[in-house]
Formats: sequence, structure tokens, C-alpha cells
Amino acid sequence: MIGGLYLLCLCVPLAGMGALDARYRLVLGRAARPALAVLAIGAVYFLGWDLAAIAAGHYGLGRSPALSGLMLAPHLPVEELVFIVVLAYTTLVLHALVARALARRRAADPAR
Repeated sequence: MIGGLYLLCLCVPLAGMGALDARYRLVLGRAARPALAVLAIGAVYFLGWDLAAIAAGHYGLGRSPALSGLMLAPHLPVEELVFIVVLAYTTLVLHALVARALARRRAADPAR
């Protein structure tokens, strides 16, 4: 049962980011529509980038048995989309955490 293991491994950090986001209302809990729009725009952009690289022959589908076998397009497994979403969502959560920390620091020390 190794097929789909990579997809499962991608879902673990996605769930962790979702839990962190829900707990502290950072991204989706604060402004769901704009956050989903940013995620969608990022996913479309990077999927287009991937498709261009595949068409140019820069890379293709790996042969790992850990892949689920679900394909979005030739040489483009569903894991790639999930990976892109994990990266984008992690970036949004990290940005919100840093912005919140900086705002608290400024509020605590107005001279900064």
C-alpha cells in the first residue's frame, strides 16, 4: 500500500497549516475569499509553469511507487497540485504570523 503515500505525506502539513490557521484565525479564518483567490491564482500560475516545462521537455512524470496514479494531465500527477497548494498556503500562514508578530512588537514598543 505504498501508492498514494506521497499524497498522504502532502496532506499532513496541509492539515497542520489548516489547524494553525483555524486556531489563530490567520488566513482562511480571517478573510476566506481573498485567501482562496490568492491560492487559486498561485495554483493556476504554477500549474501553467509546470505544463510549460513539461511541454518543453524539462521534466516529466517520476516513476515512484509512492505516487497515487491520479493524473491531471500527461506527466502531471495530482500530487503536484497539492504540493503547490501546500507551498502557497504555508507562505500565506507564515506571512500572517510574521505580520502579527511585528504588529505586536510595534504595539509593545511604539518607539520602533
